[in-house]
Parts: sequence; C-alpha cells; structure tokens
Amino acid sequence: MGKLKISLILFLFILSYATLAGPPFQTDDPEPVDYKHWEYYISSINTFQPHTFNGTLPHFEVNYGLVHNVQIHLLLPFNYTFQAHQNMQYGYGYTELGLKYRFVQETEYSPQIGTFPILEIPTVPANGFNNGRIQLYLPIWLQKSWNKLTTYGGGGYWINPGDYNKNWTFIGWEVQYDFAEALTLGGELYYHSAQTSDSQSSVGFNAGGILNFNSKVHFIFSVGHTIINEASFNFYVGLLVTI
Repeated sequence: MGKLKISLILFLFILSYATLAGPPFQTDDPEPVDYKHWEYYISSINTFQPHTFNGTLPHFEVNYGLVHNVQIHLLLPFNYTFQAHQNMQYGYGYTELGLKYRFVQETEYSPQIGTFPILEIPTVPANGFNNGRIQLYLPIWLQKSWNKLTTYGGGGYWINPGDYNKNWTFIGWEVQYDFAEALTLGGELYYHSAQTSDSQSSVGFNAGGILNFNSKVHFIFSVGHTIINEASFNFYVGLLVTI
C-alpha cells in the first residue's frame, strides 16, 4: 500500500473521530433529546494539518427523543480531503447511527450518567472516505450542573477494523457557562490513542459555544489545536434547529 493511500486512511479515521462528538465539541454528554422533540444540524467540521485539509462539507445530523431518557441519532457526512499539489477528493463516507440512553438521573449531589453507542456503517462502496468495514464506539458519559455552570465528560473505546488500523480510546472533559440567555461558552480537553499503525496518540483542546438566536435556532462553533503529537488546527461551525 502506497504512502498516499495510507495517508488517506489516516485522514479518514481522524475525520471519523471528529464526527462522533457532542456538537460543537468532541466530548459528548449523557443528556438525550427530550421525549418527542427533535434536533436538526447542518454543520462542517474541518481539520488542518501541514499540507493537508480534510473535513465535512457539510454533514447533516438528526436526533429524536424516542422515549423518556432515550435518543436516536443519524448523521450523514459529505467529506473532503485536500493535499498540497493534488486534486481535492469529495464524497460520502460512513452513515452514522447511534442510541443515547441516560440510565442515572442527576441529583443535587450526583451526576447524570449515560451511554451513547455509535455505529459507523459503510453504506456506499469503499472509497477514500470509508474502507468498507463497520466501526463501533462504546462510551460512558457523565454530567453535573450548578445553576449556570455545567461540566461533562467521560470516554470510550472505538472498535476500528481494517488494514493498518488499531482499536483506540477517547477520553475528554468539557466545562461551559451560560453567560446570558443568548450565549453559552465553554472549552474541552481531550486525549485519544493511536488510530492506525503509523499514527500517534494525541492531546488537544477546543473552545467554543452556542449563540441562541431564539428558543429554536442556534449557531454553534468551536476552534482548537492539538497540544501533543499530530499537530492540527480544528474548527466546527453549524446551525442547530430544535423542535
């Protein structure tokens, strides 16, 4: 397998890692969408590395509160990757399905706890954005709030089959504060282990927030950078509609 193909696989799994998170962050939370309510996202996640750009342009995400404490999830990504002195590639990658289940409710002294398994399904033939193999993520998330301050985090394990691939771990924690009814700002610190045989583990951070135009329409954003290994700059922008 040539260096170009190995690089594309590496960028693919960096991209897959970026799309699993709780928008606009990579760390997720255990709180499902309220029963019989919807969330609709149209967003773009982008990762810039030396001589390489990749991301989604755009991706569509839908979440629905199926029953109390249970949310179903669908994400449809249109991916791109661009390397210096080469043509940009654009195409569809994995269809992402998920089920978020909160099994412990938050109290005055204890956090809420839940899980959010994610299944990445190659619904189109293998290409530069999927290798034709199903991926599975198994996380546990915790969250606790005090008035305008909320913190959440946890982590999980990716089952990541394929040539040169490795199963890998993600751990992250986020803190956010409601500065006003229209504005919430926060930041996260995260770690992930190596995802392929020729990549490295990495530590990074993101800062961002939510701008509420009204009770239903929200602009979400984050920017960040890795701190250790695999130097990259990341940003997320999206529009969220809640019903």
